Amino acid sequence: MKVRLPLFMLLLSLSGCSLYGKGESAPPASPQAAAPHFDVREGKYNPPVDLYTVGSVNPNLTFKKGESLEHNVHTIWAEERLGIRIRYLWTISGTSETYANKLRLELAKGNMPDVVTTRDADIIQELIDSGQFMEVGSLFEQYASEVWKKAVAEDPSAWNAFVRDGHKYAIPIMDYEYNSDPLLWIRQDWLDKLHLEAPRTLDELEKVMDAFVNRDPDGNGLKDTYGLSVGFRNGPNTWMGDSSWIFGAFGTVPEQWNRGSNGTLEYGSVQPVARKAVALMKHWKQQGYLSADSAWLDEEGAANLFVSGKAGIIAGPYWMRGWPLSLLTDADSQARVEAIAIPSGPGGMAMRRGTLPVNGAILINKKMKNPEIFFTYQNYLFDYYATSTGEFTNGLAEGYDWAMADGKPTILPSALPMGGFRVASYTLTFDGARIPSEVIKEIPEDIAPVLLGQREASRKEQFTGPPTATMKSDGELLKKLEQKSFQKMIFADSSIGEFDEFVTKWKAYGGLTETTEVNAWDSSRR
Repeated sequence: MKVRLPLFMLLLSLSGCSLYGKGESAPPASPQAAAPHFDVREGKYNPPVDLYTVGSVNPNLTFKKGESLEHNVHTIWAEERLGIRIRYLWTISGTSETYANKLRLELAKGNMPDVVTTRDADIIQELIDSGQFMEVGSLFEQYASEVWKKAVAEDPSAWNAFVRDGHKYAIPIMDYEYNSDPLLWIRQDWLDKLHLEAPRTLDELEKVMDAFVNRDPDGNGLKDTYGLSVGFRNGPNTWMGDSSWIFGAFGTVPEQWNRGSNGTLEYGSVQPVARKAVALMKHWKQQGYLSADSAWLDEEGAANLFVSGKAGIIAGPYWMRGWPLSLLTDADSQARVEAIAIPSGPGGMAMRRGTLPVNGAILINKKMKNPEIFFTYQNYLFDYYATSTGEFTNGLAEGYDWAMADGKPTILPSALPMGGFRVASYTLTFDGARIPSEVIKEIPEDIAPVLLGQREASRKEQFTGPPTATMKSDGELLKKLEQKSFQKMIFADSSIGEFDEFVTKWKAYGGLTETTEVNAWDSSRR
């Protein structure tokens, strides 16, 4: 759930913001004094032009000594290659909620930069509804490269959430297909020690979890390990420490709208089969397979339980092997972690949260006189970085995310300073540029069969439109009701019988109206 801070708390939390220029108050979206000149021969603006934005420095963002989000190898590249000086009105350290709250504060002041990019679905809608950002559909058609256009066209729903009265007010930031679909990551060394096979069904999973809890898999003589690490602070449908697949084993995906057998959209968390998943998770908690702390763990908290050697299984995306699972294998040379398919439930049912290949949005300020500047920047990344051609064949910056070793390019951490730097995180769209279908190039060979072998289990959110009226007025209440109800039923003393009470309240507090609105939107698109 997104947190909206009172104004006085916002002022306190934002007092550590890094402003553009010491002691200097940077302007909002600043039109160029004259029309920018793009030198076709050099492939850059000459003289250089300024592109104003804002940014979030999350805890996982790392830099070489002397570099920062405002000044780094990528901002230097943008100026030298394209003649575009990326300027930050402000940056702020902290979580995505911190960044969103700072955006809200500046939005109220009308102090927006040329370009805003964010992954936060709620703040995207608030920015659009503020009326401070321009219609971008026509700009995209005019200025976007063919590679970029084709990437967005791969997902027909990509624009849906950003449409108002038939016009598009934000450009979707594309992500890879299946990028956050969960697999099960399991301690293979624990399986081997206890002479167990990898589980394929929920019944087999229970036997493995029981052994991981009661048969001392870490050999320390203590009963201090758990079977499965989940993070329930942000709900069951999440990107790491996910438990959507447990519900999926019974035929629904929680916290999203799924297409029912009659063709209409239905909310997964209130379906009768969801009760079976809640009951099973409660049983697992009572058996000690889940930590009681799971109720309050976020995604990284769930990962920490696993990488600290206290849990034997965690669900998460294919890229977890690189981070954070490498923290475990780096610290314990005996630890072996393998990816396995999500287990099936009764009747062989298997479902998991599916990845919508949209990872945020780009909004362009109405005050920006020359929006083509941004398209020049992003087109280059799509044309060369997304396709791994030209200067970006090996990565974004030699000595940062790739290096030469024995005459060959490599991305091995051992060949890079401090294990490497994710330069793509320095770009305005967080990942440089991604073409959804190109995910196959990113998945390690040993993991691809596991992930892609369960394509049919992937269930994407079916409501992709802008928030309905009831979502705006009662959405926070409904989310809080669901979250608290599930936490109490699974991790506290509430009985499973309260599931029916939760469903009744959900319907009465706006869920039925929301269902009508969602299906009206769905019908309008057919």
